[in-house]
Amino acid sequence: MDICVFGAGSLGSLVGGLLAREHAVTLVGRRPHVDRVADSGLAIVREGETELRVRPAATTTVPDRAELAVVTVKSFDTPAAGTALAEAELKAVLSLQNGMGNEARLARALSAPVLAGTCTYGARLTEPGVVEWTGTGEIVLGAREGGSSALAERVATAFETAGLAATASPAMPRELWEKLAVNAGINAATALARVPNGAVVKGPGEWITRRAAQEAATVARDRGVELSPETAAEAAVSVAETTRANRSSMYQDLDTGSRTEVDAINGYVCEHAHFPVPVNETLTRLVRTWERRRDLRD
Repeated sequence: MDICVFGAGSLGSLVGGLLAREHAVTLVGRRPHVDRVADSGLAIVREGETELRVRPAATTTVPDRAELAVVTVKSFDTPAAGTALAEAELKAVLSLQNGMGNEARLARALSAPVLAGTCTYGARLTEPGVVEWTGTGEIVLGAREGGSSALAERVATAFETAGLAATASPAMPRELWEKLAVNAGINAATALARVPNGAVVKGPGEWITRRAAQEAATVARDRGVELSPETAAEAAVSVAETTRANRSSMYQDLDTGSRTEVDAINGYVCEHAHFPVPVNETLTRLVRTWERRRDLRD
């Protein structure tokens, strides 16, 4: 399969690099990373050792055509991704982004069918041309409105042939909301406290993580998605436990002084709630305060 990965940062480079073992992959990202990959290949490092080196194509511009475009940009860059990808001839698009609302934005900009996806693989771009594989997870994908999808099955099979754990799901609305609840419970709390994920498994951090995830699930149920608050809370704590040594993406953003995805995570919960969600509201306002102080938002 001919695959374009749009947004070749940490996750995009890892997923694209693993796919490149079996497929023709083009990484679309920023310099100097893509220049180094184009010159020397992409090194995927695991536990301090080079796991493999692959040589996908790498560029700053979208190729003219691709069978599949995998979008891994930050949520606030989704409109720009849609504009850029609209110039290409695509057969399908898959969003593997954090937060909610990305698929709808892409679908408005593109004529190709847009699949929704969640990804729990861990990755960190350590230097140009090198991505650290920090955790093996799974990719779940499917029709964004739910239901069976032959296209999703084909894409999942293509991922599996490259050695990625991938599953096509007919219940993507629930999958997306559960992933949102997990991110709402972990990301902002660990970022603001500057602690790894494992710090919210027990103690005062656990209370925040559970309550934020429960609020997200309650909003999901209000919107017709079957996700219990208890299930969401357990999922958040479980993910924090299995990734206990990792720093969340939002923690990494704060460390590098970058804009976060809080609007598409905790902020999305607040925006779509018809009742108080005080933990998500507090986390959202605190992160936005940090961003404003650093001139990252108006």
